[in-house]
Amino acid sequence: MSDGLVKILDGNTFVVSDERGDIEASLTDPTGLFSFDTRFLSKWVLTVNGERLNPLSVDDLQYYETRFFLVPGTGTVYIDAKLSVIRRRAVGNGFHEELTILNHADKPVNLTVRIDAGCDFADLFEVKDALEKKGKYSARVEGDKLVLGYQRETFVRATAISASAKARIDKSGLTFKCRIEPHGEWKTDIDVATQVESGATRPRASRRQSQERSLERWLAQAPRVESDSDGLKATYLRSLIDLAALRFSPPIAGGHSLPAAGLPWFMTMFGRDSIFTSLQALPFTPELAATTLRALGDWQGVRLDDFRDEDPGRILHEMRYGEMTAFEERPHSPYYGCADATPLYVVLLDEYERWTGDRALVRELEIEARAALNWIDEYADLQGTGYVWYQRRNEKTGLENQCWKDSWDSISDRGGKLPGFPRATCELQGYAYDAKVRGARLAREIWKDRELADKLEKEAASLKRRFNRDFWVEDGEYFALALGPDGEKVDALASNNGHLLWSGIVDKSKAKAVAQHLLGPRLFSGWGVRTLAEGEGRYNPIGYHVGTVWPFDNSFIAWGLRRYGFKEEAATIAAGILEAAEFFDGRLPEAFGGYERSVTKYPVQYPTACSPQAWSTGTPLLLLRTMLGLEPHGDHLVVDPALPLSIGHLELLDIPGRWGRIDAFGRGRVDVRKRTSRR
Repeated sequence: MSDGLVKILDGNTFVVSDERGDIEASLTDPTGLFSFDTRFLSKWVLTVNGERLNPLSVDDLQYYETRFFLVPGTGTVYIDAKLSVIRRRAVGNGFHEELTILNHADKPVNLTVRIDAGCDFADLFEVKDALEKKGKYSARVEGDKLVLGYQRETFVRATAISASAKARIDKSGLTFKCRIEPHGEWKTDIDVATQVESGATRPRASRRQSQERSLERWLAQAPRVESDSDGLKATYLRSLIDLAALRFSPPIAGGHSLPAAGLPWFMTMFGRDSIFTSLQALPFTPELAATTLRALGDWQGVRLDDFRDEDPGRILHEMRYGEMTAFEERPHSPYYGCADATPLYVVLLDEYERWTGDRALVRELEIEARAALNWIDEYADLQGTGYVWYQRRNEKTGLENQCWKDSWDSISDRGGKLPGFPRATCELQGYAYDAKVRGARLAREIWKDRELADKLEKEAASLKRRFNRDFWVEDGEYFALALGPDGEKVDALASNNGHLLWSGIVDKSKAKAVAQHLLGPRLFSGWGVRTLAEGEGRYNPIGYHVGTVWPFDNSFIAWGLRRYGFKEEAATIAAGILEAAEFFDGRLPEAFGGYERSVTKYPVQYPTACSPQAWSTGTPLLLLRTMLGLEPHGDHLVVDPALPLSIGHLELLDIPGRWGRIDAFGRGRVDVRKRTSRR
């Protein structure tokens, strides 16, 4: 499935164009050259003798590089072309483009080659929300360069464009006059460099070589998959490459990388997304988790700031670098408005140590982890009931829903009514419980603080007892989506129940009923678990958080099912999601439609889903872990496979961890066909 756009990226710099390589962006269109949340190129159109070109094919060479094969002509019927054009583009500090024109005729040709260039320097928030600019634009020719500029007070951005071939440069682009002999060719290299504040740095041609070496090292260090399933092997490789593409080195990380959230809107550091992706990738690339923990710890909240929804100990939601953040028209410098990243920070720290044995990092981040644990009770319990609640203090530009389902209508009761604020969604309580249990282990075994460990264990036991009483919907036998401000149950049936299993907060006596709902016809589409059950008041199979299937969501649901011993149910979810991945060429999108599988026969693409998206990229990795039943136990790795029949034989080789490197094997024995082909 393709949206007709071609995307290449490197860190948080990315280019989105059409299949000709051209860019014609509008204020609301996320195409162009973007870096650090600013669009540095909004127009980039190639013509030959005044004509646009037609695409023959696009080669997806690597995540950072692509090649466009084009011919002149505007007709609908192909006629043997006498010219062909190749654009090879690689992203780096801006991008580098090699333009080659081939003359296939037996006569020379004289051509006028033109590239029209322009830039609106839109902040990514302006693109997303269709807002107008407030600064001044400039365009000037400086020797052999075209410099497009923007300035608003001290906020300065510029794009410098230059070429190796002789060109006539004006304020709107570059024009080349060339003569190509029979069966000859003409070439030029074009550099588009981004400039922040002052001093543009031209992209280096050797950048591609360093990217190639980096990707080769990344793939060589990751575990290898051998399987009877070619689809699984292709999806795994696609996931590793996309995860490499989404590596982002924020200035605070000292050259180390963590996962950016997703293309195009979220190519930056997100607390929740980076944590979830690091958890998914931990058995494969544990270094992402270490960087995520350090970077989020460095940015941890230290004060009360209503504009940024900041509290002491709170882990950030999102960090931005664009114009609107610089002028405090948005609070993302950073913004702390999420209620889940803080307990999840402790969960990741503990899981990281369980896998790697890296106690030094746990000691290094002891102060940050203690502050996060303190935030749960000191600042998140807005009602004094012992639960984690959220309500934004920044009413103008803060996030209303501060859970992972953060769209405006994602939290509702059976009839579709939206509760007031504050809200306490069910999965937040699970995360808090898990953080306390895991924090107790760290306190007892590594920080050597027995008093804190005892306190956290008692608090966790109390939270679990109260939660199973207050959130349980007796007549439906599932957990309510949330509690409203008066303590009333917001009683819609949603996928959040699966996260509760993952956290361990569910009483064993209730787990079977929860598992049956997750694999039942209202939630399970045949491809995966819907975010909201069919039949609920706000259910919509193509509603962002109210009926779509989110691959990341399903990966943690599968992990939760394994935790409670529901191996076959976990394998069923894994099979559905991995089979869906094949329809997306191995690249799972952020979300896809929640239509019943027997009705559509293929997963229906969600129109504005991010792709690649970090926690969707991490989904096949976590599903491999759940299918193989991989769990660290002391210095050993337990392997307890339960694989779908369709997988056949599966080997995961050279799994890194505190045990060094180890292999895991399994064979598909779970028949999931009845559930995945239902109706």
